[in-house]
Amino acid sequence: MNRNPLIPFLLIAVLGIGAMFLVSFKGLGDAKDLAAEQEGGGEEQTEEVAANPEDIYKQTCIGCHGDQYQGGVGPALTGVGDRYSQDEIADIVVNGKGSMPPGLVPQEKAGEMAEWLAGLK
Repeated sequence: MNRNPLIPFLLIAVLGIGAMFLVSFKGLGDAKDLAAEQEGGGEEQTEEVAANPEDIYKQTCIGCHGDQYQGGVGPALTGVGDRYSQDEIADIVVNGKGSMPPGLVPQEKAGEMAEWLAGLK
């Protein structure tokens, strides 16, 4: 009694194709939920705003300007108050400048952040 050696391979192929269809149908069912979540229609999203300028710096600026304000990808921030006025600093932190992207600091925190940055020595 000889068994056909192709049967195990055929069984694996059929099970694999069946699993692929099962996963595809599951994905189709979740597609509407994922789309609504990406558009913000899912759960209410709240973004926490840091309480003080140093926390904002640690959250959004430290990667480019360094942990000691020494610069890196972005320029050094020590002595920035000597180069720019507080209004100019506030404009830069909200709207960006050069390679710095806009929107890293909320508009309502811009004045407080500019005052803190101008005081760095």
